[in-house]
Amino acid sequence: ITSTGHAREFILVLPTDPQPGETFPVLFMWHWIGGSANGFLEKGEVQAAADQQRFIAVIPSAEGANVALTSFNTKWPFDITQSPDRMNEEFTFFDDMLACVEAQYPVDQNCVSTVGVSAGALFTDQLAQARSNRLASFLSLSGGVGDTIIKPWAGTGTHKLPGVVLWGGDGPPTMDGNKDILGCAGIGMDFSVASRDLETGLEADGHFFIECRHNCGHVEPPLVPAPGESKYAGLWQFALNHPFWLPAGQSPFLEHGLPADMPSWCGIGANSDTPRSGSGCPAAENPCVE
Repeated sequence: ITSTGHAREFILVLPTDPQPGETFPVLFMWHWIGGSANGFLEKGEVQAAADQQRFIAVIPSAEGANVALTSFNTKWPFDITQSPDRMNEEFTFFDDMLACVEAQYPVDQNCVSTVGVSAGALFTDQLAQARSNRLASFLSLSGGVGDTIIKPWAGTGTHKLPGVVLWGGDGPPTMDGNKDILGCAGIGMDFSVASRDLETGLEADGHFFIECRHNCGHVEPPLVPAPGESKYAGLWQFALNHPFWLPAGQSPFLEHGLPADMPSWCGIGANSDTPRSGSGCPAAENPCVE
């Protein structure tokens, strides 16, 4: 599509067997620095999830965003050197993708969510603030706000979005395992600090959120799905369980607790989780290169 005068691309994932009269939630999925839309499609087992859980996925391709005065391309704009115009360009890209999908497919407009991984999560946390009037929920997987070069939390206005704040651990001595940090092109990000800064903002503003913390560092989350489910089924289900019309700060999880397909190392609210410990972490990759 063309958005703000730029040629942009995204992958659209539809259930393979849509039924008459069926409407679909929409999940936007923003990839990591060294990743791609196709990489998210494959690693996230998104087609299987769309078929099983009955949603449409929109997986954008990054245009690129360099930190000012450096060659460091973060793929998505989220750092303090990005201008309001650059941020609005990407927010409008979201608007245009959603409008494109809504014009052609039966969308459940009460269930539009955004999911990001690493750099994609850092952008998702900005999008959640800028488009809180359109989004029902958000999932920040190794993202956050603040922490030196990342734009801070400024709030979402009147609509409070339920969220997932997940990161790869605080490292020793707080817990065993690795700390969730990333350094590319001489610029470092501490997702442990940024995720906790995000939680502080969410808590102060009265948002419902769950906290998930593993011990594997900055790698793909060590999820173990139930037999027959796609890898991230429990996380996608969070979005499906939190429609736009929920009252501020509310969630079905407050009454019934976290569902069985949610990782055991998650809890409700800040400092609520029992962080994962032990071995079995996914193999580390260099997230700075494709």
